[in-house]
Amino acid sequence: MVPSDAELLRLMLAGDEQAFTALYRRHKGLVYRFALLMSGQASVAEEVTQEVFLALLRNGRRYDPERGSLKAYLCGTARNQVLLLMEKERPYVQLVEESDEGDAVQIAQLISGDDPLGDCARNEANRLVRQAVLALPARYREVIVLCDFQEMSYAEAALTLDCPIGTVNSRLHRGHALLLKKLRAAVRLDSATPDAQGMRCFA
Repeated sequence: MVPSDAELLRLMLAGDEQAFTALYRRHKGLVYRFALLMSGQASVAEEVTQEVFLALLRNGRRYDPERGSLKAYLCGTARNQVLLLMEKERPYVQLVEESDEGDAVQIAQLISGDDPLGDCARNEANRLVRQAVLALPARYREVIVLCDFQEMSYAEAALTLDCPIGTVNSRLHRGHALLLKKLRAAVRLDSATPDAQGMRCFA
């Protein structure tokens, strides 16, 4: 049987190094992807991943399984680390917020990679989505990363962000609208420079 997170954590807290290694291998990808999508920098993602698991070693007894999954707890720790590092390195890029209704279906299609135009177009779509996500204010970026990319439930995202589920819902709706606006602008800009797009495909 595959041990649960709770069992591995119990063993880790009792001094079992193999249990810690198993937890690290199970969740390091999740933490790294979250930090990378939030920061846009591999160096930040690597540092955050290391800090999150060091914090788990030091403070693992603070995790309360009654409040939510270990995945949500680790992403919450990663969020705090990312915000701390990014405050030191550079300010977040802000979008001008205007009233606009977004189409979350279009965003979901881009995120899922459901693109019939082939690998080049899919890679280009992924690049545009990553850039657009990084351009969002942090409060919208984090809910999109958690719910759309990490596929967390609203309840898990609310636990991670320490806010009500209704806040997650409203921020996700607003974030989708801003993200779609940014994507539309990026696609218009990209289509205006076909030569540059072709060069990216063959680079």
